[in-house]
Amino acid sequence: MSPRVERVQTGVRLEKRLVKVLKGTAEYLDISLGELMEGIVLHAFEGESPFSAETLAGIEQLKAVYGLDLT
Repeated sequence: MSPRVERVQTGVRLEKRLVKVLKGTAEYLDISLGELMEGIVLHAFEGESPFSAETLAGIEQLKAVYGLDLT
């Protein structure tokens, strides 16, 4: 039997444009922001990319729209 999943609220602070791109990506994928961030972290822990080539192209468009130029 696997352990029960228990989620908690966090007070994470992120750069404003990054949040806009994350929210846009979650909307594009039709999932919540929390689900998106949880998926990104779980994939990162496994050393995998969380996004398809199509989603990455959409993220690039969102980055341009919101002026996200952080590296």
